[in-house]
Amino acid sequence: MVLSDRTIRKEIESNRIVIDPLGDNCIQPASVDVHLDSHLLLFRGSRQAYIDIRKDQSNLTEMFEIKDDEPFMLHPNEFVLGSTVEFIGIPDDLVSRLEGKSSLGRVGLLIHSTAGYVDPGWQGRLTLELSNVANLPVTLYAGMKIGQLSFARLSTPAENLYGSENLNSKYQGQTLPTASRMYSEF
Repeated sequence: MVLSDRTIRKEIESNRIVIDPLGDNCIQPASVDVHLDSHLLLFRGSRQAYIDIRKDQSNLTEMFEIKDDEPFMLHPNEFVLGSTVEFIGIPDDLVSRLEGKSSLGRVGLLIHSTAGYVDPGWQGRLTLELSNVANLPVTLYAGMKIGQLSFARLSTPAENLYGSENLNSKYQGQTLPTASRMYSEF
């Protein structure tokens, strides 16, 4: 069952759902708006012919900070990693879905390729997989509304929460856009 605004408010007030900071008017009828942080992880031009997911590829990216009121231009077919301003915490009996804002989707901005699912036990800022599928550049501003989180109740509380030692959770507690850590599975 997807949680309504009333239930989301109650879960936040009881500190079961953590959204910090929670902006004014961010609770929608069945979701909560989240904002783009100022840090982006950009892919450098590289002479590498491919990305080997078995190897640490952190040398392919560099951190960039969007300055006050200056836009970052996301060009057509460009891909960058961003993160939410908000620190998110999910309790053991809820799951969350991250979705883009429809107004941004209508100009070709996608905020996740595959990572829209937020497991029970998650704590941290969410990494966003930002891509522009439009024919024109799209501006990104620090602090802009970028997506929304909806919440659903599980049939029972999860036994193994995200971040549990036996799950090899790679991104628990992240505070900046984080590159792939797939290599740690090999």
